[in-house]
Amino acid sequence: MPTIQTTLAHELSLSAAQVAAVIALVDEGNTIPFIARYRKEATGGMDDAQLRAFDERLTYLRNLEARKDEVLRAIDEQGKLTPELRAKIEDAAVMQRVEDLYKPYKKKRATRASKARDAGLEPLALLILAQGRNALSPLAQAAGLVNAEAGFPTPEAALQGAQDIVAEVIADDAEHTEALRNFTKRTGALAVEAVDPQEKTVYEAYYDFSEPLSRIPNHRVLAVNRGEKEGKLRAKVRVDADAAIEQLERRVVRNPASPFAPVLREAAADGYKRLMAPALDREMRSLLTERAQADAIKVFAKNTESLLSQRPVRGARVIAIDPGYRTGCKVAVLDEYGKLLDFTTVYPTPPRSEVRKTQDKLAEFVKRHRANTIVIGNGTGSSETEEVVADLIAKSDAPLRYTIVNEAGASVYSASKLASEEYPDLDVTTRGAMSLGRRLQDPLAELVKIPPQSIGVGQYQHDLNQAELGCALAGVVERVVNRVGVDLNTASASLLGYVSGVSATVAKNIVAYREEHGRISDRRELKKVPKLGAKAYQNCAGFLRVTGGANPLDATSVHPESYLVARELLKRAKVKPEALARGGVPDIAGRLGDLPALAAELGVGLPTLRDIVAELEKPGRDPRDSAPEVVFSKGIRSFDDLAPGMELTGTVRNVVDFGAFVDVGVKQDGLVHVSKLSDRFVKHPSEVVAVGDTVTVWVTAVDKDRGKISLSMVREKL
Repeated sequence: MPTIQTTLAHELSLSAAQVAAVIALVDEGNTIPFIARYRKEATGGMDDAQLRAFDERLTYLRNLEARKDEVLRAIDEQGKLTPELRAKIEDAAVMQRVEDLYKPYKKKRATRASKARDAGLEPLALLILAQGRNALSPLAQAAGLVNAEAGFPTPEAALQGAQDIVAEVIADDAEHTEALRNFTKRTGALAVEAVDPQEKTVYEAYYDFSEPLSRIPNHRVLAVNRGEKEGKLRAKVRVDADAAIEQLERRVVRNPASPFAPVLREAAADGYKRLMAPALDREMRSLLTERAQADAIKVFAKNTESLLSQRPVRGARVIAIDPGYRTGCKVAVLDEYGKLLDFTTVYPTPPRSEVRKTQDKLAEFVKRHRANTIVIGNGTGSSETEEVVADLIAKSDAPLRYTIVNEAGASVYSASKLASEEYPDLDVTTRGAMSLGRRLQDPLAELVKIPPQSIGVGQYQHDLNQAELGCALAGVVERVVNRVGVDLNTASASLLGYVSGVSATVAKNIVAYREEHGRISDRRELKKVPKLGAKAYQNCAGFLRVTGGANPLDATSVHPESYLVARELLKRAKVKPEALARGGVPDIAGRLGDLPALAAELGVGLPTLRDIVAELEKPGRDPRDSAPEVVFSKGIRSFDDLAPGMELTGTVRNVVDFGAFVDVGVKQDGLVHVSKLSDRFVKHPSEVVAVGDTVTVWVTAVDKDRGKISLSMVREKL
């Protein structure tokens, strides 16, 4: 029987030493980001994604072993655990197999079979299953087991009771279940119909719909599920029942000449129709949903990572506008560090349409606060507000530009307890406008304040398993935050809470410590923060940066445990540590010479040494600087301006299974279908584009009545 370690090594193509090392590191309480960055020698250089997959699989296998122990103990207590059954359970590779093997021994509610057993009909059921050549016919055998008091007053009723037992035995058999499960997966289809065929709904494409289980795309599964939930669709797994029963009969009828064979066939057919088919229908629907949800969560996570990894717009002094109609547009002015300078409400949109007054107010803010960038939320009133801003810029001599930002989740943040704690003296609407502006200045620092599910870069997010979605997205945020690093003296508690080893409570304690003691000047001060123990310090220290502190290494991603090595490298390169604060030592690798030999001499792993050298070359580098730049505008194009063949530059706002939505500067995002993303076959849009990418597209169709824009990223297909 393979062990957890050998299973992981085989499945993930890892060495036994790697597996043992990672398990030990995880069990010691080390976080995935810490292991990925600072324990490369032990893991063989496994990255964050590989380690998370490893951890997820390790958890599953450990839960599987725990469940096996529970099942073995439960069957043994019944006195029914045979060596053969024990071996099957111990060899089970998936949880489903364990449950299949346990099913005959699991306590059930009262069933037709249990009623028959209580009436003493099990001996006849065993005769039927044995398929012998008894002198007496099945009905004659049943005559001796008539039990009127138990509800079996005639031989026919007694025989039927015995058949009920046989049907349940067949349906509970793990091997039969697995065979029919595979048959259903291979040949079944999801059949969908309308609850009311006359009603006009968004689900009309599914009113008379069928697609094989093996081929139905995940987004269609989720669409059907939502239609069912809303009471507009009915769906079931359709399979050839006659073929399924025939397959089951071939498995159970070993002696066709036996007088019990016809009775056994009837029992098998009943077992399939009454017990197996409904269970397999539920199981197939569940498997489809799990598969679709897992894929949707993966897409959501990838989109979220791209969104959080967008390049910050440094040096932008922002006028942020949260558009609206009746209540007006909320305006917040921020300096380049996100500090609120001014705020007001303007009414450029209907019903008041105070365009001139709005432009005068914005021009005043530009002059008074030296604003150079205007940010507009993409919600209600965005298009009209954009027209006003574009006209202002056209008439202004100031170096102004504007862009549209996705305001998904802004209202969630502005009304949250966190926002109230951060800005108790501001109303909800002003907080929302501030959030929009800060999303441009530093997307990561601002978006971590919002539950990832509310960011709005996925599909069917409200229909997904919220616990699994939350766990996946939290992992994504943690990965991005730790990849970028966090300024210990300016980070909010929300941002600090995603740092490796820092809990929400410790994050608040760090902020409280700063408020009480002032600026933190040394990483070692973290040890004074309440509830931040030695293990937490080890996990978090390398990801928390102290700029302008006493030790220049504190502003880098070099872990304190490697400071001695880093100082020795600087010494050998004949550079003082203070050089790190002046941009680093670009030629340090050349000065040090043979790194493998140096690693051996210093007693440090080569991957760690290379990471230290890279950090000394360019201290505190931000990986987001390699992301596409934000697309700014100075003029505006309207929906009416669009025409087939037009070439545009846009920003990818969302990536879903069937394509990508691109903002091309009008209120409605355009869709690039997966078939028009590339001139090669694309299995999933995420292979080609990511949220935040700047792309060139061509308009293929404009549906003004429905407000839809069709785009292509392949010119020759137009």
